[in-house]
Amino acid sequence: MKVYYSPFSPFVRKVLVSAAELGFEVERLDSAAHPIARDPKIISTNPLGQVPTFFADDGTELYDSRVVCEYLDVQAGGNKLIPAAGPARWQRLVEQSVADGLLDAALLMRYEQVIRPDGLRFEPWQRGQHEKVVSVLDRLEAWAPTFGDRVDIGTISIACGLAYLDLRFPEEPWRTRPGLAEFYARFSERESMISTSHPVPA
Repeated sequence: MKVYYSPFSPFVRKVLVSAAELGFEVERLDSAAHPIARDPKIISTNPLGQVPTFFADDGTELYDSRVVCEYLDVQAGGNKLIPAAGPARWQRLVEQSVADGLLDAALLMRYEQVIRPDGLRFEPWQRGQHEKVVSVLDRLEAWAPTFGDRVDIGTISIACGLAYLDLRFPEEPWRTRPGLAEFYARFSERESMISTSHPVPA
């Protein structure tokens, strides 16, 4: 198994954490994913030009992170990170969706800050994305008592989302939510999180 990789991508990290929890080794292929200067290597496989772009051992090409994580779960026998049926399945998938939405908003904030030229930045857009992040954090805090010691697609997605906020928005006071803070302090000590941690930006 191989994946086009960016060390700062939270979606790649979600795939790598999931793979580690399931006992799979995934080779990390260097790439230069960028929303404007798109990497031809990635585009030759994935027309979106995004990471993660994943290559299974049988040659199957998969993208995006949700598809890849479900593939990994099936390859591990199923019902490991994603429950096969019932209310638990839908709750875990909703948790993943909400955490991915947090990341989408955070990435748009990041692009607005570092890619868009100063004179073209639109503060209401930035504010709207940040409000979305705050709304998600509040909802996750309400859900935190249900997380327990679960290791599944929901909790993995949430942990990767919180880690990305620490990476790119360290001023965001999400740890004022005690349930989330306790959950992340515990989950971030897992070997799968330690071995996939984002490097410190230069």
